[in-house]
Amino acid sequence: MRASDIAGAVMARRSTAREMAEQALARIAAARDLNAVVTTDPARTRAEADAVDARVATGEAMPLAGVPVVVKDNIWVGGWRITQGSRLFADFIAPEDAIAIARLRRAGAVIVGIGATSEFACKGVTTSQLFGPTVHPQDPQLTPGGSSGGPAVAVAAGLVPLAIGTDAGGSSRRPPAHVGVVGFKPSFGAIPYGPGFPEPFWRISVIAPIATDVGDARLAFEIMAGADPRDPDTFDVAVADHATPLRVAFSPRLGLDVAVDGDTSAGLQRAVDRLRAGGMPIVDKDPVWPAGLAEDAVMPLQHAGLAALYGDAFHNDPAQFDPDIAKQIERGLGLSGADVARALEASAQIARAFASFFTQADVLLAPTVPCVAWPFTQLGPSKIGGKPASPRAHAVFTPYANHAGVPAISIPCGTNVHGLPFGLQLIAARGRDRLLLDVAADAERILAQS
Repeated sequence: MRASDIAGAVMARRSTAREMAEQALARIAAARDLNAVVTTDPARTRAEADAVDARVATGEAMPLAGVPVVVKDNIWVGGWRITQGSRLFADFIAPEDAIAIARLRRAGAVIVGIGATSEFACKGVTTSQLFGPTVHPQDPQLTPGGSSGGPAVAVAAGLVPLAIGTDAGGSSRRPPAHVGVVGFKPSFGAIPYGPGFPEPFWRISVIAPIATDVGDARLAFEIMAGADPRDPDTFDVAVADHATPLRVAFSPRLGLDVAVDGDTSAGLQRAVDRLRAGGMPIVDKDPVWPAGLAEDAVMPLQHAGLAALYGDAFHNDPAQFDPDIAKQIERGLGLSGADVARALEASAQIARAFASFFTQADVLLAPTVPCVAWPFTQLGPSKIGGKPASPRAHAVFTPYANHAGVPAISIPCGTNVHGLPFGLQLIAARGRDRLLLDVAADAERILAQS
């Protein structure tokens, strides 16, 4: 069931929040081999569900009444164990809800579990020393990507209709693309981020809903969005300002000289052709990036952030860390102030380039991923487009939206010859989240009909 259908059934008393919670807990227990949900607390979940049913009985209206939700293991959920996928936080109990989670609970959502993440949400595969690998629902040898692999798999496998992830470089767009669901990265500041753990990603990471369709992702966004005085970066997103005519651009490689698998490229083009045939006005147009700019130009920000937060703990006991995260911390410890300044300038250049592009277009269509899922034992596929691939080559199309602070959404648009999904990414200017969601819903409708 969709989240909106569950809420409607609970509000109409055709079902109860307790029934929905029990069913979700049973599905999670039956799907333990996926390792998508790493923490459950059935007694707490049942108490939350009973409290929602009591509120329904008083006549209180709740847009998420009884909807079971999985939350990524780096977002504070008061009273729950939240670990960031790290041995350092294996016994940490969140002292309070993040603002976004408090808003979901006020809307009637029931937390049924905590979804797996890679350590500190800093890898493109969802594995950790604390919990092991999360696997793809179609093939247990494959990864769903990362770092929001647990929430994405929980939705794709039908454990819950809605999950909440984070996105600092595509973490809640790439895993949904790899498993065939919707992941929405709002504008930076559209949803309050804390209270929570200090972030290694300065002014980049956002809280992101993951759902089976655009409508449910939008429902969660509307509940979580809005300024809060505790978060100085937040703002109120404007109503959708529909341009006349709507200007939609398609860039098959986001203006980057990068490899894409043939199946993925061809499937993306077919999806865009279907959107054109369905009436969406699309022109071919690439963003223009500063000469020499590459995604690795901004990676020092992540490495420096990890080093600042966990460098001392790393010196005390390196074995506490995932080896791949340890390498990132070591790189961060070796960076100079000038290295970080250059990365900050690269981030600012990305933001300026996107701002310029969106004076000429309202929405940009591009790939979410250049390839389908790969073995979970690897940081990335060994080849993309028939060429040797670096460990981050699978992530090339998503981080720029984070550095620009703009909203981006991934919707399913096809599968390869083996039935593995990939996604179409839609991007808009900062603050135009509602316009983007409108266009994404239109695209979803057209693709479903064709």
